Amino acid sequence: MRTLVIGDIHGGLRALHQIFERAQITPQDRLIFLGDYVDGWSESPQVLDFLIQLQSTHSCIFMRGNHDELLCHWLHESKDNQMWYRHGGESTVKAYAKVDSKTKKRHVLFLQSLENYYLDNQNRLFIHAGFTNMNGVTSEHFPKLFYWERTLWETALSLDKSLGVDSLLYPRRLKLYKEIYIGHTPVTQIGETTPIQMACVWNVDTGAAFKGPLTVLDVDTKTYWQSDPLPDLYPNEIGRN
Repeated sequence: MRTLVIGDIHGGLRALHQIFERAQITPQDRLIFLGDYVDGWSESPQVLDFLIQLQSTHSCIFMRGNHDELLCHWLHESKDNQMWYRHGGESTVKAYAKVDSKTKKRHVLFLQSLENYYLDNQNRLFIHAGFTNMNGVTSEHFPKLFYWERTLWETALSLDKSLGVDSLLYPRRLKLYKEIYIGHTPVTQIGETTPIQMACVWNVDTGAAFKGPLTVLDVDTKTYWQSDPLPDLYPNEIGRN
C-alpha cells in the first residue's frame, strides 16, 4: 500500500483527475490531502463532490486548509468576507450560484469534518500550514495556526544548512517529527514547481492556485506525479493570479 500526499487543489478538478491517472491511484493507496480544496479555479464545488465520493471507495485523510475554513463560514453563515473574496473566494462564490441547498449542506458537513493534522505511526506529521508550539501540535494553544501560519516553513527555508541537528541552535520544532508534510505556502514563491524539502519539512504546494501544477507525492519513495500547469487546463480563467 502506498501512502500518497496531495498538495493544494484550489478548485482545479481537471488537475486532480490528471494526477489520479498519472499516479495510477487505486483503492489500495492511502491518500492524505493537505487542504485548500477550493478557491482559485472554477470547479471548487465539483472538487468537494469528488472528494466526498472518493472517501467511500478509497482510504482518505483530509486536512483543513484556511480556504476551506473560509468557505465553510460563508456557506454556513452566509456572511460576506471581502478578504476571502479578494484571495480566491470570488470564483467560489460564482460557482456556488449554481449549487442547490442540499449539496451546500453536504459540503458544510464535509468541511466541518476536516482534520487539523494527522500524525502517522512513523512519526510523520501531515498538516496544512504548520504549528508554533515548541512541544508540537498536541500543545498548540491556537488551533487556527494549523491552517494559517507560515513560520514553520520560513524557519526550515532559512535554516543554516551547516547547523547540526544536535546543535543547541537547531530549531526545536524541526526535531519533533521524522518528517512534516505541508501545503499552504506555494514553492513557486522561491521559483520552484516541484515538492521541496527543507530540513524535515516537505512542501507539496507546487502553486496549483497560480501558474504551477498540482502534485501527488509518495511519502516513502519520494516519487511524485504532477498535472499540467493549471492555467493550461483552465485557459479562460485567471485562478488566483
